[in-house]
Amino acid sequence: MTSRAFIAGCLGTSLSADERAFFRDARPWGFILFRRNTQTPEQVAALTAEMREAVGWHAPILIDQEGGRVQRMAPPNWPKYPSARAFLGINDPLRRRELVRLSARLMAHDLRQVGIDVDCLPVLDVPAAGSHDVIGDRAYAHDPDEVTRLGRAAAEGLIAGGVLPVVKHMPGHGRARADSHHDLPVVDATLEELRAQDFRPFRHLADMPLAMTAHVVFTALDPKHPATVSRRIVRDIMRGEIGFDGLIMTDDISMKALSGSFEAKARAAIRAGVDVVLHCHGIMDEMVAIAGAVPEMTGARARRAATALGRIRHEPEPVDLDAARAEIAAVLASGT
Repeated sequence: MTSRAFIAGCLGTSLSADERAFFRDARPWGFILFRRNTQTPEQVAALTAEMREAVGWHAPILIDQEGGRVQRMAPPNWPKYPSARAFLGINDPLRRRELVRLSARLMAHDLRQVGIDVDCLPVLDVPAAGSHDVIGDRAYAHDPDEVTRLGRAAAEGLIAGGVLPVVKHMPGHGRARADSHHDLPVVDATLEELRAQDFRPFRHLADMPLAMTAHVVFTALDPKHPATVSRRIVRDIMRGEIGFDGLIMTDDISMKALSGSFEAKARAAIRAGVDVVLHCHGIMDEMVAIAGAVPEMTGARARRAATALGRIRHEPEPVDLDAARAEIAAVLASGT
């Protein structure tokens, strides 16, 4: 049976009978896990297997495992990883890039061990002066070229470990002066400013398999609609100017930046040209509304999804885990 164009979460550390029945009937294309879903490696592995059993195929399972303050699989059962910004303390730019890649390769190992094969990383947003700290140290740098270099290094490390990266938040969340989890950010930068800074890392990583949108209004592009639900931004900027031909998913459609019912938000994102709607909270009524609003995974979105999943390496690149973890800790401590 064909999947439907949404990604769903669940409420706990295993599926309830209602969740299993819903996922079997609604057929989400993928799933996403949060801290509430992760207790131990054994439990997460059982949950990911249970999710895939519910839909009857090896559906992609996502997580936000960035390091720093956004790390859903955390100590004591998983290692603590540095934030993106922490790597700027390494003076040698080539060494910096190597360690970003190695850190992502280690995260991929942790994720793959428990059945997770998509990481919502790298953050390609370029913070601007006065922007909200929702991005903050999740960004690699304030320089778009350094964000590009380190973002690609992280993506390469994930792919080498058999995990797909998701570039986010396209076309850029770095100028936002509000947190889109709670409010709708409005960015008044000119198109020329956006091209020079915000779009730049996404343009250079347009070959990546998956991307996530920003719930941000860009007045120079579409003064009425956030990027997630803007036909002009999705089709003319993301697909056109940036040149991204991979699968585009929304940021969490539960975030307060978007207004309207869940059905209306899902329909608006699909109309704008987004491929897949992401819903993270695991609230049943909301998931039911979204499932009824999105199409099946057919046509161009099915092609993009298949191409993305085809990028996963089924035999990960070898890595000496203990040596790599010790190397990252030592270099970050010394700054060399």
